[in-house]
Amino acid sequence: VQLQASGGGLVQAGDSLRLSCAASRITFSRYQMGWFRQAPGKEREFVASITQTSSRTDYADSVKGRFSISRDNAKNAAYLQMSSLKPEDTAVYSCAVANLYYSGTDPRMYKYWGQGTLVTVSS
Repeated sequence: VQLQASGGGLVQAGDSLRLSCAASRITFSRYQMGWFRQAPGKEREFVASITQTSSRTDYADSVKGRFSISRDNAKNAAYLQMSSLKPEDTAVYSCAVANLYYSGTDPRMYKYWGQGTLVTVSS
């Protein structure tokens, strides 16, 4: 399984950014997808998740109303649209594939991880 996250970069507070996650060597549509982030000196935290058919999405309170997760099973891809970015959103963002039949937010229950893409938000 390979997950490739992309789309990170340096932006100013209030800007928008769209992250992409391309999956390969996996039956993508069978698994919930999640985005997580890790800021320097902090633990990894949940950002957003989406079920296999996009019927449900979940968000961390800190990003609700600003971030939107989506997926395209035909393209084996997931996305994270980030708006109204804040300096505290600065982190390495990683996409992950959940264990089969898992639909929660615990990173320990995500079995495959991408390498991450750095998002830096300046004030």
